[in-house]
Formats: sequence, structure tokens, C-alpha cells
Amino acid sequence: MDSVIELQRQTHEEVERLEMTLASILSQQTNQHSIKLANEHRAKDILARIDQRMLTLREFYDDNDGVRRHETELLDIPDGSGSGDELSEFYTRLNKIKDFHRKYPDTASDPFAVELNGILGQEKTEDDQEDPISLLFSGEESYGRYLDLYANHAQYNNLKHIDKRVPYLQYLDILIASKEGAIHRDLPKAARNHKDYESYLSSLHSYLLSYTKRTQPLVDVDAQQAEADKEFEKLWEQGQITNWEDVAPKSHEANGGLWCVTCQKLYSKQTVYDAHLKSKKHLSKASGRTGSDTAVNGAPTSQENGPKSYNSARLTALLQPLLQGLLHILADTKANVERRFSLTSRERELEQDAPAPAAPPAANGTAGGDEEEEEERIYNPLKLPLGWDGKPIPYWLFKLHGLGVEYRCEICSDGVYMGRYDYLGLFSCPTGELTFFTPRKNFDRHFQESRHAFGMRALGLPNTKHFHEITRIEDALALAEKLKQEGKQEIFQNETMEELEDDDGNVYNRKTYEDLKKQGII
Repeated sequence: MDSVIELQRQTHEEVERLEMTLASILSQQTNQHSIKLANEHRAKDILARIDQRMLTLREFYDDNDGVRRHETELLDIPDGSGSGDELSEFYTRLNKIKDFHRKYPDTASDPFAVELNGILGQEKTEDDQEDPISLLFSGEESYGRYLDLYANHAQYNNLKHIDKRVPYLQYLDILIASKEGAIHRDLPKAARNHKDYESYLSSLHSYLLSYTKRTQPLVDVDAQQAEADKEFEKLWEQGQITNWEDVAPKSHEANGGLWCVTCQKLYSKQTVYDAHLKSKKHLSKASGRTGSDTAVNGAPTSQENGPKSYNSARLTALLQPLLQGLLHILADTKANVERRFSLTSRERELEQDAPAPAAPPAANGTAGGDEEEEEERIYNPLKLPLGWDGKPIPYWLFKLHGLGVEYRCEICSDGVYMGRYDYLGLFSCPTGELTFFTPRKNFDRHFQESRHAFGMRALGLPNTKHFHEITRIEDALALAEKLKQEGKQEIFQNETMEELEDDDGNVYNRKTYEDLKKQGII
């Protein structure tokens, strides 16, 4: 048996190392949902181990069995008796340690390091590649991003005395709207008093409580639920729980009358209402009620205190804080369902067959993950064009080719072209040390594109090589006039002259065709 004092020291050391590991985990800043959730679960595990070790230390220091006091007495130095036994206890324990290591030479020098690596997920073997965090969630929950309420939705639609079944999206809207008041307040009283409704609330509460614990491991959900339960008990004893009172229809309230909360009927006259209270049908229904049945102008004042109403009201009170904390998840779930509804069956199959996300790295093994995340976030404050590798090109190359200069073309309706070149392709030298971009003309090539050619036709000019590099309309018209004056009019006419065909299939230009036609030859 190890020394109690050594066990105390070892436990203190383990607590300190756990605290350092916890600090390194919580200090990591990441936007990836899987890594963040995995770190929170690891932090929860470490907090539980720290709490367990602190309880062990308290037992050591309390020393109820007297082992620590006996250990201290053995280590006390004798009072100068000269017997030579001052170090006998030390050598006895040293020999025990040597014998143990001689007998078990393969014993780990730091057993706690093995436990710490297991917490951080670094002791996985080839056969154990499954992420334990992903096993906590179903496929519909997608690693805790969405809710899986299909079972609760089916249970809700199977309730007794409900008007109609609601689709899944409308059911999510009902849960989202519950932040404004009690959940399912619009259901009929008969449906809310049925035992199936209490079972439905219990199932919904159990699922939301489990989901909150799985997605928010560092939040003390049990303490929040205990506080909500305590507040409900206080209000229930004071009779301030009004969520389960019978509410008459608004149309009945507007028309006046007396509303029977037991039979869910409206009576226009006091005499008819009094007679109804003495009927067998009313008395049989009211026999199980503990509250008073009074109504004035359609406004009920009775409140049920039976077991069903109490349990349902309590579950509703416990559901409210859970739904408040999951409103953004409910909204994301609704958006995801709408997105999946828009997919084809083939796209759904491909999405379902897609590989699951890889397990997030451990706390002190996240260097590679952080590097990948840095690579995904491209830092491009100058908004440089991207090269072949998806990264911004060097700034000197950007300046060399004038990619920051705007070139406007009036013929293209003031079209703007940034720089004279763009970049496609890649050329590497044989050694692989240098990589160059191969330029392809951007501004220059636009003169042969359809947009520029259409602008030239609108001006009545041919889009020939003579008008290359001409971007102003005034310059283009002046150049066309100059070409006519320099004797190049025949070139100009050949580009713009229309060709016509006679009945025999002979092709002539318009001038020749008109001359032959006047002469009657064709």
C-alpha cells in the first residue's frame, strides 16, 4: 500500500495537471461546431475527474480512519536516542520500491499520462476509429446541429380530441411560438386533460432535456430544471398558475353569455345555465373536478387541481426554459427541413450516403486542425485575384500586370475591364522550385467578343483589326473616315457590302446586282 502522504501529493499533482489541460481546452478559439462540441465534452469529463479527486483529498485530510496520523508518526524523527534508527523507515520503503520495479520492469513511469491521453482521445487504435461524440447523436441531429422531433410530432398528431393533424413544419412553428406563452395553449380542453397528452409532454421534455445535456455539456441543466420546478411549486400553491384555465372562445366572449367549463358549452340565459348545472350529464362530468364551476360573461374562473392538470402544468413549466434555450436550434431545424424538402430524391440519397464528418482532434493535437482552418480562411484584404491554387496572387505580380488599373470601353457601353490580363493555368520549372502564372489576354481579347462586335455594328463600323485598341466612339468614327480617305475604302466596302443571289444561284454584291438588274440581264 502506498503512503497516504504520497497519495495526497500525487492527487494534488493530478488536479493541477487536469486544471492546466482544462485551461488549454477552453482557451481554444474555433468556429467549427464539431471541434467546439468535442472540447466542451472533454472539459466536462475533466471537471468531473477534478471533482472526484477533490473529494478524495478531503477524505485524506479528514483522516477519519487515522491512517494519515499513523503515517505521520512513522515519519517523525526520533528524539536523539542514538539508537541509529532515524533512517530505518526510509530504507525499508526504498527497498520495497526497488523490489516492485525489479518485479515489474514494464510499469509505466507516469500512469496518469496514460489516463490524460485517454481523456484527450489520443489512445485510439486502428479498430477504434469511431468518434464517441458522434455516437451521442442520430443522423437527423447531424452532430447536434438540429433537432429530431419526428417521434414527438407523430405522438402529437395521435392525441385524442385534436381538430386536425399538422405537418412537421407547422409543428416546429408551434414550438417556436411557445416562447410567447404556454405551450399548446390552443389545444382543446378535452385533449389537454387526456392521459395521452401528459405522456406526450413527458416524452418531449425527456428528449429536449437529453438533447440540451448532449449539446451543452458545460451548462448545469439539472440546476435550471430544479429552479424552474421550485418556482412552479411556489406558484401552484399560491394558485397563480393560469395556463390551464379553461378559456372561452373569443366569439363567445364578444357575444356575452355563460360558459360552462365542465361541458365546454355556452348558454345565453342564466335560467338555462342554472338548469344545466343540475342536469345528470353535467353532474357526471363535474364529479371528478375539485375546483368550482363559475362563469360570468363567458370568462371562466375555475382552475383544475387534479393530478392530470398538475402533472401537465408542471411539465409545461419545465419545458419553457428548455424551449427558450433551443429557439435558435428550432429555427435552424426548420430551415434544414425546408431545404431538404426542396431536394430531389437523388440528392437526398447522395446526402445520406455522404461520409460522416471526421472526428475532431484532441486538445494538444489540434495543430493540424488549426492549420487546416487557417487555410480555409483566405486572408485577402487587398482583394487580389485568385491564382490556380485558390489563393491570392502576389501583390508584385498584381502591380506588374496592372490589374488594379481600370480600362473602360465606350463602344461596350462603358464596360470596365480590370487590367490587361487575367490568369489561368500553371507553369512549373523542372526543379519545382518556381511557379509562374501564364497570362491570358483579358482586355485585349474583349475586342473580338460579341459585346464589342455588337457595339461596332451599332455604329455601322466593321470590327476589323484596324479598330483594335480603339475604345472611344469618337476615335472609331474618325479612324473609319481616315481609312476611306487613304484609299482603303475597298477594304471597308468589302467588309460591309451585302451579297445577293439571283434565281440561277449566282452571287453578286449589292452594287453589281442592282446594275445587272437595271440592264435586264437578271
